[in-house]
Amino acid sequence: MKICDEKQRKFEKDAVDWICRITSGILILFACIDIVRFAMLGDKTAFITFGVIAVAFILLAVAAWKSRMPFLYLVIGAAAFVLYFNTNFSTSTYYFNWMFLVECIVAAVGGILGTGYMVWKKTPVGKAAVFPLLAAVLIAAGALGFWKMRYEAAHNADGQARDELWAVPEKYDGAEPEQAGTVEEVVYETKAYATDERTVTKTAYVYLPYGYSEEREYNILYLMHGTGDDEKYWLKTNPYNKTMLDNLIASGDIQPLIVVTPTFYVEDDCVEDLDQLTYFFAKELRNDLMPEIESSYSTYAKSADDVGFSESRDHRAFAGLSRGAVTMYHSVLCQSLDYFSWFGAFSGSRTDAQAFEDTIQAGDFADLPIHYLYVASGNFDFALPGQVQDYQALLDIEPRLRSGVNTTFDVFPMRYHSMGNWHLALYNYLQKIFL
Repeated sequence: MKICDEKQRKFEKDAVDWICRITSGILILFACIDIVRFAMLGDKTAFITFGVIAVAFILLAVAAWKSRMPFLYLVIGAAAFVLYFNTNFSTSTYYFNWMFLVECIVAAVGGILGTGYMVWKKTPVGKAAVFPLLAAVLIAAGALGFWKMRYEAAHNADGQARDELWAVPEKYDGAEPEQAGTVEEVVYETKAYATDERTVTKTAYVYLPYGYSEEREYNILYLMHGTGDDEKYWLKTNPYNKTMLDNLIASGDIQPLIVVTPTFYVEDDCVEDLDQLTYFFAKELRNDLMPEIESSYSTYAKSADDVGFSESRDHRAFAGLSRGAVTMYHSVLCQSLDYFSWFGAFSGSRTDAQAFEDTIQAGDFADLPIHYLYVASGNFDFALPGQVQDYQALLDIEPRLRSGVNTTFDVFPMRYHSMGNWHLALYNYLQKIFL
């Protein structure tokens, strides 16, 4: 009887061991593959971030195996679940981070199966594998602590504005200065260029700096929102962007400028294929929006027509977030290089090398200078992999863009597809244009 009990306990222990071995083996393999994939992606911040996560997963998997504690897999599963939904999006062109879902499923199955079996059979856990557990905790805590330290340093920074990878200094995000600008609503007529070309009425918002005067000329930035948002998003829905603008100008860190926030949406058109709007917005921009805005406000354009816009392109910028960044590439850089010379893409791309070869490297566009292209994303942003690949493809074929000279790609630590990411991108971008 005693021999039978010992055999039974050994069988139960071996069953748990095999569950842990198989689960840990798969998780360690996938974590190693992730390290290689992010190394091949070519972005240092993303590689460091996901390398740390992969190493922590490996250590937890080893600890679960050696300690015979399958419930530790549930920690990996929960983390992988959060990472999967933060770093992927169903309509993203590059579904780069799908492996987090596989890791989540494997960890959940191993954790639930192993833990459930141990509870059912009342199998005791093994001796804790202290080293891998401690190492995983220290790595995670160290990474978060380093980020927190750098974030606080940037957030509390004094002095003149400068590029930040961690946070916008509080001095620009705090109270609105006494010398605050104003935001006006502009209603204009355009056409549904992507569909039936019917006449439609649309709205844009215009930021005017403190002391705006018709007696002087102003640089102008057109700033586009992303999917599901509207023309209010940058300045009204998230008013701290306006506060930052006011403070940057009041502090003398940037020159006073006009900012226009339109929308690429045209009533309910193209709901099944919004990308069409990112291409056809060029016609609205050139034919209707710019003439309306720049005939009403004082910019460097001597006339609100093709000649005036072409001659003043050095004083005009366009940037957008998410699908707004896609709009920047499709409608502005590729179709309106003759009107703009400063460009910004925050968390969006979907433009390959062939598109650039067919547009900005063809005809009259081939001879026009590109003053600056600023690209930014968060290290947890689902758009990052596609941006990295498209950006590198552009640099490979476009001699007018030189990394570190007139183009930059910033990847913000601990940021995902959200306004915190884009607010920081706008802060950096404003310091690079119109210099």
